[in-house]
Amino acid sequence: MTTPAQDAPLVFPSVAFRPLRLLIVCLALTALAVVAAAFTGHILFGVFFGVGLALGLVNALLVRRAVEAITAEDHPLKKKMAVNSATRLLIITAIALGIAFVFKTSGGIAVLFGLAIFQALLVMSTSIPVLRKIRSNGLDVLDTESKG
Repeated sequence: MTTPAQDAPLVFPSVAFRPLRLLIVCLALTALAVVAAAFTGHILFGVFFGVGLALGLVNALLVRRAVEAITAEDHPLKKKMAVNSATRLLIITAIALGIAFVFKTSGGIAVLFGLAIFQALLVMSTSIPVLRKIRSNGLDVLDTESKG
């Protein structure tokens, strides 16, 4: 008999996630956005863009913490990770939409742009090292760092 998908063990590959590097990139992008927005006379647009980047980074850090906690259990379940993800994304989205709505005349919509750009940064920053490893080792991509 097979195990239902929601009760199957949760398996996550190691991911090249470097939060400090992402923080530095986010700070640089925020500074660039604030300067560019200041030239147009809408400095808060740049600030809210930075808030969106920060929300994305917080979300990524919470994902890492959840994955570590759930996969450390004896029998991690996909359902638990799905509920955690849905709850976290609901809260982050509610915060971003709330800011966008409350500050709509000041450029609050930039929070959503910041979140979107952060997701693209996250995908690039985690997939490029993996693709390099695949290119150098072929499809034999076992994590050699964790072996010793």
